[in-house]
Amino acid sequence: MSGGISPERIAQIEARRDELQAQMATGDLPSDRFVAVSKEYAELEPVARAAGEVRRLRAELDVLSEMEEDGDPELKAMAREEIDTIRAALSRAERALALSLLPRDAADERAAMLEIRAGTGGDEAALFAGDLFRMYQRYAEGQGWRVELISASSSESGGFKEAIASVEGKGVFARLKFESGVHRVQRVPTTEAGGRIHTSAATVAVLPEAEDVDIKIDDKDLRIDVYRSSGPGGQSVNTTDSAVRIVHIPTGLTVIQQDEKSQHKNKAKALKVLRTRLYEQERERLHSERAGARKSMVGSGDRSERIRTYNFPQGRVTDHRINLTLHRLPEILAGEMDDLIGALIAEDEADRLASLDS
Repeated sequence: MSGGISPERIAQIEARRDELQAQMATGDLPSDRFVAVSKEYAELEPVARAAGEVRRLRAELDVLSEMEEDGDPELKAMAREEIDTIRAALSRAERALALSLLPRDAADERAAMLEIRAGTGGDEAALFAGDLFRMYQRYAEGQGWRVELISASSSESGGFKEAIASVEGKGVFARLKFESGVHRVQRVPTTEAGGRIHTSAATVAVLPEAEDVDIKIDDKDLRIDVYRSSGPGGQSVNTTDSAVRIVHIPTGLTVIQQDEKSQHKNKAKALKVLRTRLYEQERERLHSERAGARKSMVGSGDRSERIRTYNFPQGRVTDHRINLTLHRLPEILAGEMDDLIGALIAEDEADRLASLDS
């Protein structure tokens, strides 16, 4: 991996960075061209900086190696002390450069649609779905992200049968995309007199939010029905036809939105969810075409796959994809997810780097 980054490649990266910088400095680029050049520069500059660090450390190692071969005993001793330090720094710098050269997921910087649904386990599953929603909400708050609840179906026990939220901020999808899958909980329900541990589950889906330019929805492809919102037991929530059901005829995708009192707001939210799901369908189609037989250990995104267990009696959380167990369940549910998410990102990076060498 590290040896594969040639001096020629490093020089090429730095030369392109300098070329873009010179173009921006002229001040006579058309506005649309300036936007394109500055965007490419912003993406390439960190890569060029990493490449420059590799070049600097390699040059320093060459000088130290010559000193070590020199006949002067004092110079030899001095060089040996430095060589191990520089080699370690060079290894880190080469890995950082290799990571920066990996193909990026174009959706990483996007906002995300977070969908949580109670699975097997009845009321206990709905309570767990509520726990998961609050966990992500607290994590998002710690990251400085904004969470907007799009729709929710509450259970009588106080949990969620289903909750859909939009999460906006820097790098949201990049940090949450490995959360898709089945989350399992093992605990003693408050209604369990015998103290027996019950197992239930909830499904999480994290989808990158679509932008208007990604998905064009033709009005003739939509069937939109409006009706009166209903609450638990079917009773009317309000007296106007504000609930909206949108069916995308070509795919059969259906979105229902009734949380707002305004029909206009419900329609806007339903279209946002529909656009995101259509965008995800297209992403999955392209991914399956490109991926071939290879399936990433961490990032498969299969929502039927059991990815994590939250064991309350033992106070532990286990991520089954990377065999990581953390005995910090209360803290994780309180939104302290950096160790967990960081380990998943690191495993995905290692997996993708390894695939370059294979």
